Formats: sequence, C-alpha cells, structure tokens
Amino acid sequence: MTAGLAQTVADRRPADRRLAGKVAVVTGAARGIGRACAVAFARAGADLLLLDIAHDLAGVPYPLGTASQLEHTAELCREAGGPAATVLSVQADVRDYQAVQDAVELALARFGRIDVVLNNAGIAAPSGKPVHDIEADEWDLMLDVDVSGAWRMIRAVGRVMSAQRSGSIINVASTAGLVGYRNFAGYVTAKHALVGLSKAAALDLAPFKVRVNALCPGSVRDDPAVEGRMLSEIARSLDVPVAEHEQTFVTAQPMNALLEPDDIAGAALWLASDESRQVTGSAVPVDGGFTSR
Repeated sequence: MTAGLAQTVADRRPADRRLAGKVAVVTGAARGIGRACAVAFARAGADLLLLDIAHDLAGVPYPLGTASQLEHTAELCREAGGPAATVLSVQADVRDYQAVQDAVELALARFGRIDVVLNNAGIAAPSGKPVHDIEADEWDLMLDVDVSGAWRMIRAVGRVMSAQRSGSIINVASTAGLVGYRNFAGYVTAKHALVGLSKAAALDLAPFKVRVNALCPGSVRDDPAVEGRMLSEIARSLDVPVAEHEQTFVTAQPMNALLEPDDIAGAALWLASDESRQVTGSAVPVDGGFTSR
C-alpha cells in the first residue's frame, strides 16, 4: 500500500470518540505525560479540567510547569477536541486540599459530573542520594506531592463518583512503584504507596462502580512536543550526562527503545474508557518489558 493510499484509508476510519460525553480531570497537565494524556482525552471526545501548580516549588531542584505551558496544553486540547470541546484550566497545588476541592466544584458547576480523573501531578526529585542521607523535609515533600496529592483528589471526587455510580480514577505511578531503584528511596516509596492506594481505593469504591487503577510507565522520552523533562531530571539525579541519558536508559529496555508519551496516553485512554470497565485495582506497567526481567 502506498503512503498516500495508507493516509486515505486512515482518514476514513471512524474518529475515536471513546470518551464522548465524559468529563475528565487531569492534574500535572502543563507538560509531559499530563499534556499527552489530556490531548488524547480531548481527541476522544472528553471535556476537560486541567490542573497544574504552574510555578516552581521550593525543594524541587528543577523547574516545574508554568502557567503558559498549562494554557498551551488547554489550547492543544481545544484543537484536538474540536468546536464542541470545553476545556478549563486551573492553577492548583495538589498539596492544598481546599484548592483541589475548589477545582472539583468548578468542574461540577460547569459540567455537572466528573467521569475520569488522571492523577499525574508528581515530582522525581529531590532524589539521587542513599536513604540515610535523605533529609526529613525532602522525604515529606516527595510523599506529600506524589502520594497525598493523589489521595486528596480521590477524596474530593470519591463521593461525586459514588453518587454517579460510575467513574475511572487513574493514578500515574511508575516502574518505581513495582521495583526498587538505588538512591531513589523517597520516589520508590511514594510510587509503591500510590500503587497500594490504588488497590485499596479500588476495593472501597468497587460497590459504587467506580474503578481505580495505577498506570506504571517505564522510561519515557522527553518529547519536545509535550515539553517533557522528567527523564533528563532523573538522569541528573543519577549523575548521568544529559547528552548521553537516552542511550543509557535504552540499554535497560528489553525492546531497545524508550517509551513515547503517546504510549502512556494510549494506556490511560483505555483505562479511562468503558473498554476497561472490568479493570480495577490493577497496576498496569507500560514499560517495554522492563519489569519482566
């Protein structure tokens, strides 16, 4: 089949509308995996509320997403969703329960329901030191963002989804939620805890037909299209030269390639959709076989 014919066939395929009529909330949406998932949700027909802290955070040794990046994500979602799409964006810190609650109330006021939550907000550093050298404030910050941030959102939407008798909550964990990594005790602990939170919350919410799953990405390439930088920051924490970090991480990949943000977005879209209606309490690795070794 020629390239032109292949494109013509692709253009004739039905549009992916798996989330048509649904409302999705995405945290950590300014860039990276959050942006990739938000755009995928919009393309599949969802209305969106996008959250991000949208400023740097004391104790995190690298720049976080910005307000302009958050708005760029919103614009990309509007383009992907078309004229019918409604996309709201809010600057909110997942460490602040009132800010999370206010965002949920905004979504309910505008849309009347919440069907999907992607808890993606998280930090990878401070890291890069053995467990006995971690400072108490570094430990507390990692868990407050990466675990308690997700719990705050679950707390805010749990009653809403329970009353609806429907909903899908997706917690973005990591392969670090399934295996250990040297000099990343705080991050590994947080992501293991997030997997545990997902399993426990899944059991609590199952009687109300609300699903909770953990998505566990492996090494995801820092695609400039989504302004990702997580992998390079992990490399810095490991003292891996940034210019060489992609090849360094590839050597640990059974499929000999880094994951792409769209690989994670595709899995998140499946978990958000009714196609996965019997999937709950699962830790779903999207890691090119890394945790199978």
